[in-house]
Amino acid sequence: MAGIKIKRNDIVEVIAGKDKGKRGKVIRVIADRDRLLVERVMMIKKHLKPNPQRNIQGGIAEQESPIHVSNVMLVDGEGNKTRVSTRVEDGKKVRVSKASGNVVPEKKK
Repeated sequence: MAGIKIKRNDIVEVIAGKDKGKRGKVIRVIADRDRLLVERVMMIKKHLKPNPQRNIQGGIAEQESPIHVSNVMLVDGEGNKTRVSTRVEDGKKVRVSKASGNVVPEKKK
């Protein structure tokens, strides 16, 4: 791929799979595997052993599983799903929504 155009803290919508239609914030980008960790999307159950040294209680925990970047689309400032292109404005490279032509706002931490 040419690189992932989705960044951490972006809002994305799932377009394929069991969670199709859900929206969530990107927690982590795993660029070398083309995957994203999205908040409350692709939830799995993980069985944990208790470990008193690390203060882990044990049991069954729910956590997010990585989802492939091709199965999500970025949501722009207007709330529409969109593809992303880039252009240079005032000497800075910015992401631009293909749907509306507006600059995709950078999310603060």
